Amino acid sequence: MGQPVWLLDVDGVINASRPGWGGGPRSGTAYSGVNAYRMRWAPALLDRIRALHRTGSVEIRWCSTWCAEIEQVERLLALPRLARAWSDHLSADAAATAKLAAARDVLTRGRRLIWTDDVEVPTRGPVHDELTRGGRALLIAPSPSRGLQPEHMDVIEAFIEGSDSATDDAPLIARRLLEGGPTPSM
Repeated sequence: MGQPVWLLDVDGVINASRPGWGGGPRSGTAYSGVNAYRMRWAPALLDRIRALHRTGSVEIRWCSTWCAEIEQVERLLALPRLARAWSDHLSADAAATAKLAAARDVLTRGRRLIWTDDVEVPTRGPVHDELTRGGRALLIAPSPSRGLQPEHMDVIEAFIEGSDSATDDAPLIARRLLEGGPTPSM
């Protein structure tokens, strides 16, 4: 099925108040205009994102209200320059629309989709069903206070590898993660 696209949000996904991961979080400040925002993240999460980027097995695209100012976030988090879903400053409402459009565009182009967003990822209903039909999409809406956790990354990595069980079970895996239940073994 080829290289999937990972639409990656910042706040509530990487930036989380209690990221966990078995070690102390790192923190720093990012700016949007004159406004300062405290960021907290798990270094181990960023290590895994960097490793996936280095392999070239997934195209990671920022899909966040931070897109217009993402370079400073990349510097703060020591992440490589990643693609963006858009580059303009968008309001929260406009970003919500743009995020869904970006997800649909990935699937329309015949690529597999990973979408991690604490707010905009549909967890039920017709849009969720549309996006996950055929197992081509893995949708993860992490707890905004915890962000992505190791079990989320395990499922993302299995989906990227294209293992039949990860691809076929993507909707089930995502649902169990959303509900806080155990994930099936890969």
